[in-house]
Amino acid sequence: MIADWKLIYSRLQKILNKYDFNTKYYGVPKNGSIIAGMTKNAVDNIEDADVIIDDLIDSGATFKRYKKYNKPFEALFDKRKEYQNQWIVFPWEIKNGEIETAEDNVTRILQSIGEDVNREGLKETPKRYIKFLKEFINPPEFNFTTFENENYDEMIIQKNIPFYSFCEHHIAPFFGVGTIAYIPNKKIVGLSKLARTLEYFSRRLQNQERITTQVAEFIQNELDPKGVAVSLSAQHLCMEMRGVKKHNTTTTTNKLLGVFKEIPEVRNEFLGMIK
Repeated sequence: MIADWKLIYSRLQKILNKYDFNTKYYGVPKNGSIIAGMTKNAVDNIEDADVIIDDLIDSGATFKRYKKYNKPFEALFDKRKEYQNQWIVFPWEIKNGEIETAEDNVTRILQSIGEDVNREGLKETPKRYIKFLKEFINPPEFNFTTFENENYDEMIIQKNIPFYSFCEHHIAPFFGVGTIAYIPNKKIVGLSKLARTLEYFSRRLQNQERITTQVAEFIQNELDPKGVAVSLSAQHLCMEMRGVKKHNTTTTTNKLLGVFKEIPEVRNEFLGMIK
């Protein structure tokens, strides 16, 4: 969504109408500073401000960070209530008639950590990185092909399925192997579809617990088996490369449904097979 100047002036006027003429505004860097300047009562220090102002509230993280100042917080747009999951483009983000790209933002990130974005190895990095993310975060759709079960009533288990994902907290990779098991009822599924299911739910910004649950519940809903069990073991680079920096640490998560959860013998058989 492109926010033109007419819309911006209209939104800003609604904010100004809430306060008196002498109200002082501190703009959240950097776009909020532009909005504060438009009020003609901008101040450089937050302590001198009566109101904190920004261009938008997106996830709400910035809003929460500024709550400690106990000052009113205003924004032209609140994406928690409108334009959800849409990218809002402001006039100052349009250069020579072209909208600022995602690649431009990657360039800014590289500059913010002190990299020379003009050196040979980094010139095409923003383009390559965005291409990589779009490719990884959009796994191919697949058909969960099922067949009539021919009286098979034992556990079907597939082990050592590799998977890769991104930690949603740090956008750092985590990866490992998964085990998927189910006891069929009326239908069985093509074996490759178990691995496809794990790939489909892991290739996005995730946490390991959610992937485990999503895979198990998807298979349960699609097959209606007597039970499903999913176990994932992974290494998280957000923990190995930063923070506690504990290398070669493996995190295991399990999700058990149906007879795997209800009958101890079935659960123990599964857990014994994945050791």
